[in-house]
Amino acid sequence: MQSQINFIDALESDWVSVFDLNVQCLPRVQALMQKYANLPMDLADASLVTLAEHLGHGRILSTDQRDFNAYRWKNHLPFQNLLLPEH
Repeated sequence: MQSQINFIDALESDWVSVFDLNVQCLPRVQALMQKYANLPMDLADASLVTLAEHLGHGRILSTDQRDFNAYRWKNHLPFQNLLLPEH
C-alpha cells in the first residue's frame, strides 16, 4: 500500500504524469495492433508505442525484449530499452 501512496504523492507533486489515451489515439492504437498482430500486440503495448510517439522518443524500461525489439515507433524508429546495455 505504501508504494501506491508514494505514486499518488508523485502525481500530486507533478514528478510523474499520466498519459491520456483518449479517443483521438484509438485509430493509431488499432493500426498498431493490426500491424503487429503476428506477435500479437496487445492494448498495453500499443499504448506504449503511442506514448513514445507522443513524447518524441523511444526510451523505455521493459522486460519484454522480444516484442519491443520488433516494434517501431513512428513506423521505423527502434526503441532504446534502458534495461539493456548499450551496444
